[in-house]
Amino acid sequence: MQPATSFNSQALAPRKALITGAGRGIGRAVAIALAQAGCAVALLGRQESRLKAVSKEIEDLVGVKAPYFIADVSRSDELERALALVQASFGNVDILINNAGIYRTEAVDKHNIDSWREVLETNLTSAVVSSKACLPAMIKQSWGRIVNVSSISGKHAEAYGAAYSASKFALIGLTEATALEQARHGITVNAVCPGWVATDMAFAQITDPHWCELNQIESEQSLEIAKLSVPQMRLVEPSEVAGLVVYLCTPEAAAITGQSINVCGGLSIQ
Repeated sequence: MQPATSFNSQALAPRKALITGAGRGIGRAVAIALAQAGCAVALLGRQESRLKAVSKEIEDLVGVKAPYFIADVSRSDELERALALVQASFGNVDILINNAGIYRTEAVDKHNIDSWREVLETNLTSAVVSSKACLPAMIKQSWGRIVNVSSISGKHAEAYGAAYSASKFALIGLTEATALEQARHGITVNAVCPGWVATDMAFAQITDPHWCELNQIESEQSLEIAKLSVPQMRLVEPSEVAGLVVYLCTPEAAAITGQSINVCGGLSIQ
């Protein structure tokens, strides 16, 4: 388990937070960090076993159960039903973390359109659906936080990851537009933009033979090459991304909105 964040254990009490893609990686780290900061946390994802494990981790750490809800966020109707269950059984969401994301490796001229749509639905449309469901209660109470997990690839395009880059560029646009619309309602909307993060998803991408072939990298050396591409010469830890997400949810971050903040070990300045 990643080390706990240093935020006061009641910094965000009694706020309620919903994290999508909460079963592993960044989503798991954010859920744990928000719970440690005093939030009541609800988890949403596709795989019950992973959500159940994260819920148990949170209960062991803070003594409070984290309910979980199962949905494939690439299917808007399924996600809408899950969000209705969240509101009915967990309550109105004060803090929404749109974290669910997938990656597909392919050149644009060979990209399967169904795969393209799956990436856009998962990485972008799900954030619209979730925000739409949660915003009315935030507006009514004149307080809310939305943090969208974008990527460095949403600022600098990535060859053979066009669907991912397109979705993450668009997510930043969604962040800025929503921030402008909601600024007068006491709601902040920001994006965090990780680089290479030590997650299952990143490792799967880095070691994918197809990705290595397209990028002309030996698969045995791909992880080391990824690390060497970062000025800090390491991958970012999920807990480091989570620390920024938690800060953006605090009262101290009330004047920060419409921003896309890099967490990348200096990768963006290469």
